[in-house]
Amino acid sequence: MIDSKTFSEIKHRLSALEEAEGVRILYAVESGSRAWGFPSRDSDYDVRFIYIHPSDWYLSFDLESKRDVIERPLHEGFDVDGWDIRKALKLFLKSNPPLLEWLDSSIVYLDRHDFAQQLRELRSAFFSPQACAYHYLHMAQGNYRTYLRGSTVWLKKYFYVLRPLLAVRWIEQRRGVVPMLFSCLLETVEDQPQFLQEVDVLLQRKIAGDELEEGPSIPAIQHFINNELIRLETLKVECSRPRVDSDQLNRLFRGFLRIVWEPGIDFGA
Repeated sequence: MIDSKTFSEIKHRLSALEEAEGVRILYAVESGSRAWGFPSRDSDYDVRFIYIHPSDWYLSFDLESKRDVIERPLHEGFDVDGWDIRKALKLFLKSNPPLLEWLDSSIVYLDRHDFAQQLRELRSAFFSPQACAYHYLHMAQGNYRTYLRGSTVWLKKYFYVLRPLLAVRWIEQRRGVVPMLFSCLLETVEDQPQFLQEVDVLLQRKIAGDELEEGPSIPAIQHFINNELIRLETLKVECSRPRVDSDQLNRLFRGFLRIVWEPGIDFGA
C-alpha cells in the first residue's frame, strides 16, 4: 500500500507534469516491485501513465517525428514515465505485457473517463499468449544471465527471474492474461511445497527490509529456475490469438480526444 502523504505527493507531481507538458493523463498506476507485491522499505515509486495531447498536436505533418513518451529523471525515489495514447494503443495491439500489467495494478493514482476499463473490455480480444510468453521468457533469461549464475548470486534478483518464469507457466496453463501480483502467480506451482516455502522465506526477508544483495544461492529456488530455463528452451505456446479489429482502437482514440478536449460531448456521440 501507499501511505496517504506519498499518494498525494505523486498526484501533485502528475498534476504539475500535465501543466508543464500541456497534456491530460488518462491513467496512472504504480508498477514495479510495489505493485508486484514484494517491495523493500527503500523501493522506488515506479509511476507509469498514459496521456493524451489536444487534437491539434496529432493533426501535424511531423507527427511521426514527435516524442511519444514523457520521462522524468529519478528524483527522491520517484520514477515517473508515461506513454502517449497512440503509443499505448499500438503496444496494446501487440499485446504488450507491461501495458497489460498496468491495467491490473491495484495501486491507481488516476483513472479518468474509465480509460482503463475501456481497454480491459478489449483485452481478451487483443491478448496474444505467444507474444507474452516469449516476452517473459526473454526477461527471465536476461536477468538470470546477469545476476544468478554461480554459487554467489544477487538474492533480490531471484524475484526478477521467478516472476517472468511463473508468468510463462500461467500462460501455459491457459489461465489468461498474466496478473500483476506475484502471489497470484505462485498458484501455478502449488504442487511444489518446498519451493514455495523457500520463496516465502525470501519474500518475507525482502519485505522486512533485508538488503538481499549478494549471497549464497538458495538450492531449491536455483533448482527450480535452472529446470524451468532448460524446459523452456523449446517453448511452444499452442494458444491461438483471436482475430483483432484494430479499428476498435481508432474509435477509442477519437472518442477520448473528444471527451477530454471537448467538454460536454458524450463519448459515443
